[in-house]
Amino acid sequence: MVRYGELSTKGRNKKNFIDRLGNNVRKALHDFSDVKVHANPDRLHIILNGADSTAVMKRLKLVFGIQTFSPSLRVEKDFAAVCQAAKTLIAKQVDRPMTFKVETKRSDHDFAMGTFEMNRELGGYLLQEFPELLTVDVHQPDIEVRVEVRLNGIFLTSEIIKGAGGLPVGTAGKGMMMLSGGIDSPVAAYLALKRGVSLEMVHFYSPPYTSEQALAKAKELTGKLAQYAGSIRFIQVPFTEIQETVKEKVPEGYLMTVQRRFMLRLAVELANRRRGLAIFNGESLGQVASQTMESMRAIEEVTDMPVLRPVLSYDKTEIIKIAEDIDTYELSILPYEDCCTVFTPPSPKTKPNMAKAAKYESWLDVDGLMERALAGIQIEEIHAGQEFLNQNEDVFAELL
Repeated sequence: MVRYGELSTKGRNKKNFIDRLGNNVRKALHDFSDVKVHANPDRLHIILNGADSTAVMKRLKLVFGIQTFSPSLRVEKDFAAVCQAAKTLIAKQVDRPMTFKVETKRSDHDFAMGTFEMNRELGGYLLQEFPELLTVDVHQPDIEVRVEVRLNGIFLTSEIIKGAGGLPVGTAGKGMMMLSGGIDSPVAAYLALKRGVSLEMVHFYSPPYTSEQALAKAKELTGKLAQYAGSIRFIQVPFTEIQETVKEKVPEGYLMTVQRRFMLRLAVELANRRRGLAIFNGESLGQVASQTMESMRAIEEVTDMPVLRPVLSYDKTEIIKIAEDIDTYELSILPYEDCCTVFTPPSPKTKPNMAKAAKYESWLDVDGLMERALAGIQIEEIHAGQEFLNQNEDVFAELL
């Protein structure tokens, strides 16, 4: 049984959110062929039909839009069956002395036992079955056995498991995520997904300056994030010609600014072509030269599309903590440089002048460079957990 949490505040749009969550859960559980998902207005119910409950719950923990969920048992409307089901649930949880209470709700008022009688009789039965481990505490119990008497049977739960929270992916529109191989952008992508954004990853690569391992790392990071979305499209954009041209013709202090203006233009053009509503990136205010407010303004001047920065106010320690929690940190720190780092000048402007940036760009064939880069894009659908780096290589093993 799955509880919605934040979805309960969505008013008239609630049905759309619930339908989307139901589809996302089905996608997350697609390889459990016997599992059935029923997205109802009050709760989402998953019927296992013999599937491994532990494996199913592991997947559910990653689905955004789920506040909590509980493993539950359905039995016929017979008190002996209720007792046996409650004993089964409790036995999986009690490994030391604990307190408990029974809470019964009844929507089938033709059932012989009332709520008070059920609480008393079932409570007494469990005390007899676990005499050394259970005591009653009706105010703050360690375990609450919940019994719901419905028309189609009696349902029991005794455990509440925390879900991923947030909103179902896809309910907040589509965005283009500028994904590097570093620590910050995968965390920013995770936070955007958590707010319901459907993301497509845009990754710039510059062979031969960037390696195949750097590209594979970005794809594998996408595979980590796809656990929260089922699958994510990965768009690789060739960037070598642009970087070489900018390095040749633009003053060193403005290399970074002009390169990033090109990156943003390309991401915006992809968003326009693919019905994206905003650009997302992993910028954190003041962390590096390109992430001062002056630099952000000079780079963002090239578009009027919203540029959203989920980790803007996070410090590095906070970002690393999230990266560790979502299992992207170890991948991110592998020393395969992306195009954002291999062409970084020693002294980039931290307060670039927008007029000068525009002037230096006027020396370039901006439209031609853009057109050729966009002609060379490759799009790939990446699924949860997909691996691209050769983890059998000795070098890779040593780095980890």
